[in-house]
Amino acid sequence: MPKEKKHVKGAKLGYEQELRLLQIELLKFQNYVKEKGLRVLMLMEGRDAAGKGGTIKRLTEHLNPRGCRIVALTKPSDVEKTQWYFQRYVTHLPSAGEIVIFDRSWYNRAGVEPVMGFCTQEEHKEFLREVPKFEEMVINSGIIFFKFYLSISKEEQKRRFKERMTDPLKQFKISPVDQKAQELWDQYSIAKYSMLLASHNAISPWVIVASDNKKEARLNVFKFILSNVEYPKKIAERLHYDKNVVRGGNEEIKRIEEGLNKDRIKSIE
Repeated sequence: MPKEKKHVKGAKLGYEQELRLLQIELLKFQNYVKEKGLRVLMLMEGRDAAGKGGTIKRLTEHLNPRGCRIVALTKPSDVEKTQWYFQRYVTHLPSAGEIVIFDRSWYNRAGVEPVMGFCTQEEHKEFLREVPKFEEMVINSGIIFFKFYLSISKEEQKRRFKERMTDPLKQFKISPVDQKAQELWDQYSIAKYSMLLASHNAISPWVIVASDNKKEARLNVFKFILSNVEYPKKIAERLHYDKNVVRGGNEEIKRIEEGLNKDRIKSIE
């Protein structure tokens, strides 16, 4: 077998082994959640093709489905459009003994909706004012809360879109919104910046995960979750996440500011 193929095979085997060990740890945590009647909520956000679905799939594939739910809401109905914005999300929050994962969440109003014109500027501003208070109430109710943002580069997003267009098994993932994502990259960056400024805080921090390498992103999401919760027979030495992959919201805000400043300099030149 050629050396390169051996290396690829070995890397894949290493990933699968590590993933399995982390899935066992997550199952231990789920058993503890059920035993103690805990409530756990995870939001998985990110640009189109950032790897949210794949990460959620690996998080849930060996959990007991009776105690774990994935929430992926479609666009609001005519009735839901008349309600308080957060109302339809509240009904899906976890009950005792449950882990709930949102595949996109109320943060649609911080990204897709304002960029694509699906909400007004005032609705966007009102959301940014309300969301920290809403999340503080969620946390004060006793829910264990994680907010993940999978961060993909423009080049990698373009590559994944191209792959989706040519792979019959992935074409269902392509939508008109996806097709605008590259064209509107800068607008999404500005929306992300506004979101982080408004909603990253000590009570409800954002966890940013670099996701150009999907496998690294998945493993580090697992490790971050498990290193920040308690449960019996925890094997802590497996849970050291890579700080080159996982970063805090404040660091991401600085990175975006640096990028925006560079763009301003280029436009002046």
